[in-house]
Amino acid sequence: MVETSPTPLEKSTWLEFSTLSGIPGLVAGVDEVGRGALFGPVVAAAVILPDHALPILMAAKIKDSKKLSSSRRTQLAQQICGLAIDWKIGFASTAEIDKINILQATLLAMKRAVLKLKVQPEICLVDGNQLIKDLLLPQQTIVKGDERSLVIASASIVAKVWRDDLVLRLALKYPMYNLECNKGYGSQRHLLALQQYGPSPLHRQSFRPCQIKRLSVE
Repeated sequence: MVETSPTPLEKSTWLEFSTLSGIPGLVAGVDEVGRGALFGPVVAAAVILPDHALPILMAAKIKDSKKLSSSRRTQLAQQICGLAIDWKIGFASTAEIDKINILQATLLAMKRAVLKLKVQPEICLVDGNQLIKDLLLPQQTIVKGDERSLVIASASIVAKVWRDDLVLRLALKYPMYNLECNKGYGSQRHLLALQQYGPSPLHRQSFRPCQIKRLSVE
């Protein structure tokens, strides 16, 4: 019979199998996507996984969402959501980003995702170095958490797939910005379209590339 469980060496590469293995109770991973985009909301996911899901996802070669193909992310997101004890999405709108700045909007999206959870975790592992403000739950920040923690990597994937699906739907309404390819980020075609057409109502007006004046008048 082939041994499928991870080796101790493999285990040590993920925090859940080393320094975090002693945490009692449920652990939520929290991560965001879309922080650097010019268009659309910033989106966060909170994911709680059972212990038995961790080796399954490691065997599936889960990793930071940015290092996965779109199709692989979608497959993994479905697997993660199927395994999860609970998972929820939170987001902050472009209007909120412009009002309170992208950092505060990111933390707000994370807080909303955690507060939507129907199952309360013992602790939240938050990607980055900023604690979620006014969250009445224990939390621990982990820099590059999506590369070090399975639950944070899972949250990263779920949030990325959810946001990409949203932007693809919005791309039908705003076809001039090539959103289906750039997902709202500042590609060259996106920047040129901003010059030609100006920003849409869902562009982040507080971001410098969106403050450009329209060059052509129809």
